Parts: sequence; structure tokens; C-alpha cells
Amino acid sequence: MATPEEQAAKMFENLEAQTGQPLDGWLKILKKSGLTKHGEIVKLLKSDHGVTHGYANLIAHAFKEDREGKTDQGDLVSAQYAGKDALRPIYDRIIEAVSGFGSDVEIAPKKGYVSLRRKTQFALVQPSTKTRLDLGIKLRDWKHAGRLEASGSFNAMVSHRVRLETVKDVDAEVVGWLREAYREA
Repeated sequence: MATPEEQAAKMFENLEAQTGQPLDGWLKILKKSGLTKHGEIVKLLKSDHGVTHGYANLIAHAFKEDREGKTDQGDLVSAQYAGKDALRPIYDRIIEAVSGFGSDVEIAPKKGYVSLRRKTQFALVQPSTKTRLDLGIKLRDWKHAGRLEASGSFNAMVSHRVRLETVKDVDAEVVGWLREAYREA
């Protein structure tokens, strides 16, 4: 039986598919609403946005944690990879690569993904399925071709997505795209 942490991680993994928005999108909506009470937030999400009770509750808790600045980074990353142990080495390889770009790289875990920032976010790492990690990269004026896909509905905060299934997928080409995004940030 899945632990509550594993269940929450699974819900965050499916959040956008089930609600039509990634977590960042919901957090922006809630910030604009001015609401702060859990019950009011759940009611707004259910009545105005058609979110089911379970997801509304999950989003409301994430919003509270975001407002309070709770970020136990190790726990957030561990929760993301609960039941997806084969993907953790891919994440670790990406973090190793971007950490070498400069001392100003900020690694900021969220509930469903890890944001990579300099002055602004330049990439994000998200375990999307049990067998695939999605790397979102923010590249201005870059064409979508081959592995460098349009981000589409994956995440509006990045322009491209690269699907990664093994550590070997984090090759010189991927690191080069990350380095360029870091440079542009």
C-alpha cells in the first residue's frame, strides 16, 4: 500500500492532467484571489474551476506551504522520486551538470518538480511517469526539433521539453541546451 507521501506525489504528478493547470498556474490564480483560508480556497477551486475535492485540498495545502515558505528540499525531492527510483540518477546527473555552470545556480525543489534558476528560472526537472523524467528548458528563439520539443501543455514557464529515460539521455547536447538557457537567464 502506498504511503501518504507517495499518494500525494502521485497526485502532484497527475495534477495538470486532472485539473488542466500545473501547480504554478494554480498558485498564481490563488495569489490573485487574495484568499488565505483553506476552506475558502477549496471552495473557489471547486466552484469556479471545477476541481475535484481531493485536488482542491492538495492545491490549497501547497498554496499554504508556498506562502509560508516551507521548503524542506530533501523531502520534496525524495517525495518526487518515491516509487520512481530508476529516475533519480537522471535527476542527479542534471543537478551535477548545472551545478558546474556557476555559483549562482539555484536549485529550488517544489512539490512536483525542481526549478533551476539563475536570475530567473532557466529549466525545471520533473519526474512525469515511472519511466520518464521531463526536462523543461527556457530557450529564446530556438526551434523545436528532434528531442528538443515544444513544451506545449507540459509547463508554460519553459519553451521546450526533453524527455529523458536513462542517464545516457543526459548527453552533451542536453547539457549544452541547459548551459545556453543558463546563459540567457
